[in-house]
Amino acid sequence: MRIQTITLAAIAALSLAACNQAEQDNAQANANGAAADTGEAAEEAGSALKEEAVQVGSAIAAGAGEVAQEVDEATDKLAEKADDQKVETATDTRGN
Repeated sequence: MRIQTITLAAIAALSLAACNQAEQDNAQANANGAAADTGEAAEEAGSALKEEAVQVGSAIAAGAGEVAQEVDEATDKLAEKADDQKVETATDTRGN
């Protein structure tokens, strides 16, 4: 009877230890899964940020090109006005 009690106690202890190990393994697997999900989410966020940065860069480049064109047109108009003013000044000088 005493051997049976000791055997049952040993089986109960081993079952409890096995259960605890299974729970630990399960918890570790859950932690590993959560870490993988976090890594994937971070990677997706990084990809999204990279895509937005590329779009912002393209928009800035396009805007800079438009500004450069407007500056070029404005300086051309100023040069034309300056040429017109020179002609007008020369005409006024000859007329006086």
